Amino acid sequence: MPILLLVGLAACQDPSTSESLPILGNRHTEEITVDGVTRVDTVYHTIADFTFVNQEGESVSNDDVRGKVYVADFFFTSCPTICPIMKKEMLRVYEAFKDEPDFKILSHTIDPEYDTVALLKDYAARLGVENAQTWNFLTGEQEKIFEIGQTSYLTTAMSDKDEPGGYLHSGAFVLIDRKGRIRGVYDGTKETQVNRLIKAIPRLLNESDEDG
Repeated sequence: MPILLLVGLAACQDPSTSESLPILGNRHTEEITVDGVTRVDTVYHTIADFTFVNQEGESVSNDDVRGKVYVADFFFTSCPTICPIMKKEMLRVYEAFKDEPDFKILSHTIDPEYDTVALLKDYAARLGVENAQTWNFLTGEQEKIFEIGQTSYLTTAMSDKDEPGGYLHSGAFVLIDRKGRIRGVYDGTKETQVNRLIKAIPRLLNESDEDG
């Protein structure tokens, strides 16, 4: 149950007291030989390669977040349940870091047939999001969005005709570091959890290559 495990780990992590944020997800070790010297390195779970399109019709890929800190989530504009709460909370994150060049938000629609580029642009405008360079509302091939949600961000994103709106997704805000590793999972429907996320982001922005 990797999703539950990640949420549980994140819930136990207090960014105000911990030395460093945890690195979440599966990991393994491998031997690397450089100049005849062999060492054992830990290889961490990272976000797979992706290419989607944002509300401005621009392509957004791994290259756009490489070396940056970002938060990812999954939603759809016609969601009748948790999405309005999530977007209200994510707006607080955006307002706190919209002028930070090394920070981004990637919000993936799981209903790309309905959520066109034009609709996502209107949705962003209605939220008051003026800077697409910071907050990207992404669309693309639905199966690829489902796949990256479930296998890379280790969260729930899928069709489910029994759910309100026809989709099932978690309210998770997934915090990713400059190396593409998951460093926290926060409940985007709870103000207290999002407060912790807002406190955690500067720690990753200030983290050196030697940290973590």
